[in-house]
Amino acid sequence: MLYNWFEHITFAYPEVFGLFVLIPAMLYWYLNKYDRKQGALKVSSLAVIRKSSSWKSTFRHAPFVIRLLAVCCIIMAMARPQTRNDEELKNGQGIDIILCLDVSGSMLAQDFLPDRLEASKNMAAAFVDMRPTDRIGVVIFSGESFTLVPLTTDKTVLKTQIFNINRGLLEDGTAIGDGLGVSVDRLKSVKTKSKVIILLTDGEDQGGRIDPLAGKELAKAYGIRVYTIGVGSEGYAPVPTADGTRQQKVNIDENLLRMIATETGGLYFRARDNESLKNIYLEIDKLEKSRIEVTSLKRYTERFFPFAFAAAALMFLEIFLRYTLFKKFP
Repeated sequence: MLYNWFEHITFAYPEVFGLFVLIPAMLYWYLNKYDRKQGALKVSSLAVIRKSSSWKSTFRHAPFVIRLLAVCCIIMAMARPQTRNDEELKNGQGIDIILCLDVSGSMLAQDFLPDRLEASKNMAAAFVDMRPTDRIGVVIFSGESFTLVPLTTDKTVLKTQIFNINRGLLEDGTAIGDGLGVSVDRLKSVKTKSKVIILLTDGEDQGGRIDPLAGKELAKAYGIRVYTIGVGSEGYAPVPTADGTRQQKVNIDENLLRMIATETGGLYFRARDNESLKNIYLEIDKLEKSRIEVTSLKRYTERFFPFAFAAAALMFLEIFLRYTLFKKFP
């Protein structure tokens, strides 16, 4: 318990600890003085002295020991022990971000570890941790689209819902326009100056209620930047089936994704493995910086009172003992 107390203690004047050199000096002075005051007496046997010894002679050095302890407490009090509480106040304007994630059947392809969907979920959750002051929402799409999490600053809820995404939540397919359209709908009415969609998919648009180019125009109209990520290796990728795995060709409409990103003021990225996907999110994090002011507050609580009180008590005790129980007569 004492260790835990000192673990959080700082000292305003640590140089005062140099005064501890007084302790060996006082000890040296006391021993020399004590030796000079001792008288000599010749006796034929020590038996008489042993019988006459008492508790007073046993504890005759107690007042001096108490004085040393008092000096130690005075030095500790002079060093001003303190506990410090650090607090950060964050003010500023964040960014509203929608993570628009493809959850179609092809996202189970295993050219990422353990597959595209799990890798995308892990990187999305890591991105949430990078954005402490932003509001973030999640939209998922395959053959249809759905708002999984509206804009929120609750990172725990966000990450829980992201990790709970599974294949089969929606009708299969790849309706990129629907995903983009629903994402725009979540952002169009917010008053934040910076609005961003990160759209991640591994396929080509297979039709839906909203054409991808119409979704792009909506994003432009509402001043929303769209960063697009194409997920998939080159050539063919293994996809699990009921009978094992099969090789499926990687088809990503890079021209469409690049057009959506470029015309809305965003960028297009291609992720071919887990590491490149991680680097893409890091790059987006650098590009979309929130304006945050951090004010650091440090509060100190003085802890020298116990040492000062102990020093006073010890000094009083030493004086009391020296002039009562251990009083010396000339």
